[in-house]
Amino acid sequence: MKPTLFMLAAGMGSRYGGLKQLDGLGPNGETIMDYSIFDAIRGGFGKLVFVIRQSFEKDFREKIISKYENLLPVEVVFQELDALPEGFSLPEGREKPWGTNHAVLMGKSVIHEPFAVINADDFYGRDSFAVLGRQLKEMAGTKNTYCMVGYRVGNTLSESGSVARGVCETNSEGYLTEVVERTAIQRINDKIQFTDEHGQTVILDENRPVSMNMWGFTPEYFDYSEDFFKTFLKQQMHNLKSEYYIPLMVNELITTGKAKVKVLDTTSKWFGVTYAEDRQSVVDKIKALVEAGEYPEKLF
Repeated sequence: MKPTLFMLAAGMGSRYGGLKQLDGLGPNGETIMDYSIFDAIRGGFGKLVFVIRQSFEKDFREKIISKYENLLPVEVVFQELDALPEGFSLPEGREKPWGTNHAVLMGKSVIHEPFAVINADDFYGRDSFAVLGRQLKEMAGTKNTYCMVGYRVGNTLSESGSVARGVCETNSEGYLTEVVERTAIQRINDKIQFTDEHGQTVILDENRPVSMNMWGFTPEYFDYSEDFFKTFLKQQMHNLKSEYYIPLMVNELITTGKAKVKVLDTTSKWFGVTYAEDRQSVVDKIKALVEAGEYPEKLF
């Protein structure tokens, strides 16, 4: 059974108005998402699931899904604010989506095999899908051992400003012990650094693994996520800005000993449009990859 690629695309309509992150960046107007899907297919993935908001379903089916549906099975699920467990109702004034792990929960009814979770608007690179695809195949039939692609932090920076990354701690066997979201990471005088909560400057090694939201799970992850979402809602329901993130769930599973997460190394360089001025640099990087033979001129 081939693993499934689960793409988080529900943020699309809101952040850029309409479907602007479907901006054509490749030589034939390819989007970042097109490259991820191309890499996933050659990395052995067999199904695509998108989580989107229902309001742009028609647009999404016409512009996006029509490209892929002849290549492999495609499913669409929806992340809506009122998709809450029984006994919970939407708090008045809540406009912000419930976060990435709530989006993941929406896939429960259509995903029954090992699956990867990625952001729709990040360029992850060929090697990362190859590494993750191999690991997910090995996870077939197992439970409670997950994985995460750990990018070397030096391969994930933006030339236009600082970035936020989940900085990972691992044990001697390469399993995740903690992932902590750090903001304002940047290269200054050739050193990668950020300021911690005590105001101290922390220097990160070039190869320190960070999370770019590229995870591998088996289906029981949905059950854990459902249970813990109820706990989250009891504590955070009235905080209108609170979000149920994947690292929050993963940290909970690690600290309670219910699951472990293997951190996979990749040589891939991440890039994305964090800042508007990153756009040209992304176009140039894709062009260079096409010229180097990593990707065909026309993907699909």
